[in-house]
Amino acid sequence: MRTPITLLALLGLALAQPGQAQAPEPVGSRPQQFTQTSRIVVPLRFDAYYTYEQVGEALRALAAAFPELAQLEVVGTTEEGREIWAMTVNNPKTGAPLTKPGVYVDANIHGNEVQGGEVCLYLLNWLLTGYGTNEQISKVVDRNAFYVIPVVNADGRWHFFHDPNTPSSGRSMRVPRDDDRDGLVDEDFPDDLDGDGSICRMRKKDPFGQWKADPEDPRLLLRIKPGEKGEWTILGEEGLDNDGDGKVNEDAEGYLDGNRNWGWAWAPPYVQEGSGDFPFSAAGPRAVAAYIMARPNIIATYALHNNGGMFLRGPGTKADEPMDPQDVAAYDLLGKNAEKIVPGYRYMVSWKDLYPTYGDFDSFTYAHAGAFSFVTELFQTTAETYRPPDPATPAPAEDDDSDFRPNPERERERLKFSDHVAQGDLFKPWAPFKHPQYGDIEIGGWVKMSSRLPHPFMLADLVHRNAAAVLFAAAETPRIAMEVLSTEKLGAGLHKVRVRLGNSGGLPTRTFQTVGKRTAALDTLTVRGASVKVVAGGKLTDPYLEQVEYKDHKPEVQMVHVPGYGKVEYQFLLSGTGDVTFAFTSLKAGAVSKTITLP
Repeated sequence: MRTPITLLALLGLALAQPGQAQAPEPVGSRPQQFTQTSRIVVPLRFDAYYTYEQVGEALRALAAAFPELAQLEVVGTTEEGREIWAMTVNNPKTGAPLTKPGVYVDANIHGNEVQGGEVCLYLLNWLLTGYGTNEQISKVVDRNAFYVIPVVNADGRWHFFHDPNTPSSGRSMRVPRDDDRDGLVDEDFPDDLDGDGSICRMRKKDPFGQWKADPEDPRLLLRIKPGEKGEWTILGEEGLDNDGDGKVNEDAEGYLDGNRNWGWAWAPPYVQEGSGDFPFSAAGPRAVAAYIMARPNIIATYALHNNGGMFLRGPGTKADEPMDPQDVAAYDLLGKNAEKIVPGYRYMVSWKDLYPTYGDFDSFTYAHAGAFSFVTELFQTTAETYRPPDPATPAPAEDDDSDFRPNPERERERLKFSDHVAQGDLFKPWAPFKHPQYGDIEIGGWVKMSSRLPHPFMLADLVHRNAAAVLFAAAETPRIAMEVLSTEKLGAGLHKVRVRLGNSGGLPTRTFQTVGKRTAALDTLTVRGASVKVVAGGKLTDPYLEQVEYKDHKPEVQMVHVPGYGKVEYQFLLSGTGDVTFAFTSLKAGAVSKTITLP
């Protein structure tokens, strides 16, 4: 294990001018080598990865540089006592955060999925530095409140950078668990035998093994065919039998999957691996759920993961189908445009197009928070290309999600990408090692900062495009305008008034699910006047044939729901004279009102 460096405290931030706050320099593709601290300026840079500590310093730098727009808070602490940070971006001159549509983004709920944290930092950096200079950024900041948690699994991110890992290890919340049921917990982690900061593979010469060297590139192992002579046995990940039970690396951290621990369609571990003992048994999901539910204005959420290049929406299970078709239309608006913003990514339904999941974040936030929710799987290893620029030449098929079942053609291309584009950063050449239990072996393979993570030179495009997908959703949050269409005097002191609420945003003022199931307070249109009485009122369904769905009780309060790119109209019969105010209020679409005077 590497000893964490102590980051230099930021000095003089209170005196810094906007755009000049300082923070430590992020680390590159080999984070185990970070041995110095230096300073970076706001705007932040995105050609390297930030450690957990540096994420905190970057957030504090942004908050200090833009105090009028950014507020930083701690929403909870992890099992190991690390802080979970959240930043709100809001222009107070256009209203308090809870009076505007809320856009929520988080990342790194799996400890190894670190590039999502970079997208969050990029989004915050873009919003804050772009406000006042970019018209579109200024509009979405004025109209919306942004809530961003770059690192949900703070323990996981810390350990991923500071400990040796594979690209896929270190995912779990740090809740101890006896994986091998020997009465001990988390006692047999992988071991960094050669001290290079990565957990690679171990192989041993064996004429009866099931693997042979690829004749085109001996670094790659191919499974032998029937009748062929073997050369190698793959021993698994780098490590030792630490607890003397005859098994290697069988009891690492956890396993509690932070994206299976949410309080909707939760299932126990024998149904859903990693779900935990009960919903919200992990500190991170518990703190984040409380944070979201305290902000009922949130209408869109994005949880950033890796990898595969997907915009996933619920339901997580077939049992939750069918989704309201009008909600599907809103999802389609965001998802299909996200596919265009981030080429190669696919907009998919989780249970149908990928696999069923229980107790996941996006199902919880759709069902309980009434938000259009996505899980974004960042990065595709198919972007690691080394082939002629011929559109007629298809890309090799991806691996079968396992180093043990690689597609040789794809692996050869990835090795050439590492050799000639990343200058060898991504793959460790096989090297001899004297193992205390296996004897003479070799250690090598894909390093920690590879496979699921883009090389740092690829980060700028990834973070920009995925932040742009979030900004597209922010631009489509409800925008409500009210018009008094007509007033007609029917007799002495009696008036007929028609009011229209129009929504120029693509998202409705509420999900249709929450309206249909009455799971939250509905939007309202109220009519009030000191000298005016509402005799009757209701939704106008046909203005030409005078068709109105009059409300039987309390006609001065109408339950309202405005669809995306749509309108609703209401008709009121009012008795009296003087000022009368029509006021629309919505948890997720803000408020708007208009006052007229009846003669």
